[in-house]
Amino acid sequence: MKGNRKWKKGKADYYYSLAKKEGYRSRAAYKLMQINSKYKLIRRGDVVIDLGCAPGGWLQVSRRIVGREGFVLGVDLQKTDPLPYENVKTLILDINSEEAPERILMEIPRKADVVISDASPKISGIWEIDHLKSVDLARASLKIASKTLKPGGNFLVKVFHGKDFKDFLLEVKEKFSFTKSTKPKASRKDSSESYVVAKGFKSS
Repeated sequence: MKGNRKWKKGKADYYYSLAKKEGYRSRAAYKLMQINSKYKLIRRGDVVIDLGCAPGGWLQVSRRIVGREGFVLGVDLQKTDPLPYENVKTLILDINSEEAPERILMEIPRKADVVISDASPKISGIWEIDHLKSVDLARASLKIASKTLKPGGNFLVKVFHGKDFKDFLLEVKEKFSFTKSTKPKASRKDSSESYVVAKGFKSS
């Protein structure tokens, strides 16, 4: 059993070590790379909103994909160290606040092509509570996406599995033409997280 635990830990640390080696701020960067490679959510020249962006791994990946022609806005409750690009900005903001969508729209050059969210609640260790908090954050992200995405835009959000997961998935399906739940290889095997991929925003 001890050997098995050590193997799992070593596998989980692979992406952490790779992130350090390749200059990414978090191992989560590889989750976005793997999802985007499969679903083509973000493309060169896109305007991207990254919710829950700290420490900035997804900002780095998004900027690499959109290139000089695109724009990336990171949003988080805590300060995120800036990236050395003129077309990457960060905003300290609570995504649950009523003013969040309007504040975000003021910071981007046009309606977004993609909204991504890796936002996570403070983990209590009580599975039911953590799940409900995760769904609340996912719903806040969906609300922002609904108000900031252009017609046909794409959405990606992390959600912890639990009793409200299917209901949230249905809420996303109502707003997008394609919806899929996925778990990238870079996610830890024992993690309850999944990512909801949605394409083709149906603007009202």
